[in-house]
Amino acid sequence: MKQLFPIRHVMGYLASLVLSAAALTVIYADLSDSANIVILLITALIQASLQLFLFMHIGENAETKTELYLNIAYALFVGLVTIFGTLFIFVWGWYS
Repeated sequence: MKQLFPIRHVMGYLASLVLSAAALTVIYADLSDSANIVILLITALIQASLQLFLFMHIGENAETKTELYLNIAYALFVGLVTIFGTLFIFVWGWYS
C-alpha cells in the first residue's frame, strides 16, 4: 500500500502551496521593490523547477527526454511571445 500512495506528489503540492504563500507576502509585507522582485523571482524559479521535475516527470524517462525538452522550449517560446507581444501592444503604445 505504501508504494501506491504518491508521497512525492503530495509533498510537491504542499511545497507549491508554501511557495505560493511566500510569494503572497509581497502583497502584505512592507518591503522595498527590489526585495519584492527577489522574493518573486526566487519563489517562481523554485516552483517552476518543482513543477517540471515532479509533475511533468522531466527526470524520470531517458527515452522521451528530447521530446520533453522540445515541448518545454516551445512552451517558453509561446509564453514569451505572448508576454512581450502584450507589453508591446498595451504598454509601449503600438497600435495597428
